[in-house]
Amino acid sequence: MSAEPPALPGPLGARVDALVSSGGRRLLGIAGPPGAGKSTLGRRVAVWAGARCVVVPMDGFHLAPHELTRLGRADRKGAPDTFDAAGFVALLRRLRTGQETVWAPEYHRELHHGVAGAIPVPPQVPLVVVEGNYLLLATDGFGPVAELLDETWYLAPDDGLRRERLVARHVEFGKTPERAREWVARSDEANAALVAASAGRADLVLRDAVGDWAP
Repeated sequence: MSAEPPALPGPLGARVDALVSSGGRRLLGIAGPPGAGKSTLGRRVAVWAGARCVVVPMDGFHLAPHELTRLGRADRKGAPDTFDAAGFVALLRRLRTGQETVWAPEYHRELHHGVAGAIPVPPQVPLVVVEGNYLLLATDGFGPVAELLDETWYLAPDDGLRRERLVARHVEFGKTPERAREWVARSDEANAALVAASAGRADLVLRDAVGDWAP
């Protein structure tokens, strides 16, 4: 079992509390390039908010490996067109209503694909944290996403640290160090450049030196 993440910095906690107390269902987006720390920050928000919050990652909408192979996209998994963007948008629209329990998919890295119905979001939960690379992208079917989020934070860590995280992640899930570095340089960095171009649409840009996010 992974250790509990450190506490959320106070200014970010105050923003979370404001969203939770504003009434109705609110969606907080955490965007950024691959390896930026989106999942980690999402867990920190969840610890801060407790039962008031559920985290729904965009990665659950990865196309399955056999579909990526059929479409000729397996060698660039993680690019915008390797996700079911329309399905993701439809889920966000259901989440916004807050009228019923919604079951979101969850990506399992050890399986290399998403598992449907893995994350329940009950109607009484006031805050849904949505995290993913392409929340602010205006193309490839992701255009409606930004308008469905009440607030979006963009993570902009040191690029060297971010690339180290990515290589370590790829090695952990089966790639050789050489293959991991090649994949990061070719695929992940191309996606990172695309994501960075959308950062201007964020409500808040956060920088990370040693895991302590701050505006």
